Amino acid sequence: MTDSTQSEICVDTDAFALAEPRPTWYVLGVLSLLMGFASISTDLYLPAMPLMSQALQTNAGTIEWTISGYLIGFSSGQLLWGPLSDRFGRRLAVGSGLLLFVIGSAGCALSNDAMTLIGWRIVQALGACASVALSRAMVRDLYEGTRAAQMLSTLITVMAVMPLVGPLLGGQIVAVSGWRAIFWFLVAVGLVTLGALYTIPETLPAERRNREPLGRALLRYFELLTKRRLLGYLGAGGFLYAGMFAYVAGTPFVYISYYHVPARCYGLLFGLGIIGIMLANTLNRKLVSRFGYDSVLMVGGIVALGTGIWAGFAAHSGVGGLWGLVVPLLLFASTTGFIVANSITGALADFPQNAGAVSALTGAVQYGSGIFGSGLVGLWSNGTPWPLGLVVALSGVGCLLSMILLLPSKEQK
Repeated sequence: MTDSTQSEICVDTDAFALAEPRPTWYVLGVLSLLMGFASISTDLYLPAMPLMSQALQTNAGTIEWTISGYLIGFSSGQLLWGPLSDRFGRRLAVGSGLLLFVIGSAGCALSNDAMTLIGWRIVQALGACASVALSRAMVRDLYEGTRAAQMLSTLITVMAVMPLVGPLLGGQIVAVSGWRAIFWFLVAVGLVTLGALYTIPETLPAERRNREPLGRALLRYFELLTKRRLLGYLGAGGFLYAGMFAYVAGTPFVYISYYHVPARCYGLLFGLGIIGIMLANTLNRKLVSRFGYDSVLMVGGIVALGTGIWAGFAAHSGVGGLWGLVVPLLLFASTTGFIVANSITGALADFPQNAGAVSALTGAVQYGSGIFGSGLVGLWSNGTPWPLGLVVALSGVGCLLSMILLLPSKEQK
């Protein structure tokens, strides 16, 4: 066999994921919708949180735990969906998750106390996490390397419309029909998405699936956690998500209750951060093709550190009032565009044969960190912006420190 023939075979093998039918913009649109389930499941009801606290006769900290409860289900569920999708295909796993999401959303709508609501939020999250984790694996099925990072940035940019629109739409739903209507709306979204899922092709053909027993596949997580660079990618994304979910859980009460921003206007302030994320993701597409995803990721970590500390100072001192806090939080949120897609791409790059499991592990760490971020804001809640600012500052520090693991070790130099 000649070298040229061998080269051709290698190219054909690597490009297998791009074989016909090629991914269309419709397919990418459905993947964007799936990727957005984490945002739409939470952002839509943010303006209703103070009202929910009154209706369910509980305090702000307890309602903030509805986000933490969601993240418990969201992070743990991914660890099961990943290996299942590697073995049985992406659509079956995502479809099963969407059915569970619909059931959980209906349970939330029917809840009459905070603890029941938290329980159904966990069920809702166990279903939603399949869509988010496996949509990333589906992108990896279709694209590789820098191209995968670019496509993830594209999808995240499109998906960012959901948290931009979510609080605005949620505020209007609350004003017209009350907070329960938000969860009935999510039931409808889940059913529509389930229908859309089965209009696109399976991205993981049978011949590329992992046939090892499920128990062995689950044990592989421990093996993956011994990889130095993978831990660096996981830490970068995880600490960022801790800060982001502190932002999600804390800003409704800081903006609405502390700074007296009308609930109907909360979505406008929250949307500024989403616009920042969209712009950063658009810029990321250009930067990764020139400098590589590791370099851009490092810059994102430095910015997260600086803006996180700035937010902590503003929250503690009160300097600048509302806008003195909004600006650093906006900039911190924008670093998502430089950290999320690149940390996911880096984590997936060395394990294409276990893309589902690695994607699930990445998501579990990211959203699991969000449990601590949102939980600490609720635990330390004292009626001031300080708990939010402190968690965001600590997240920025952890994000950059994690990237030390991406630097070459002494053995590699």
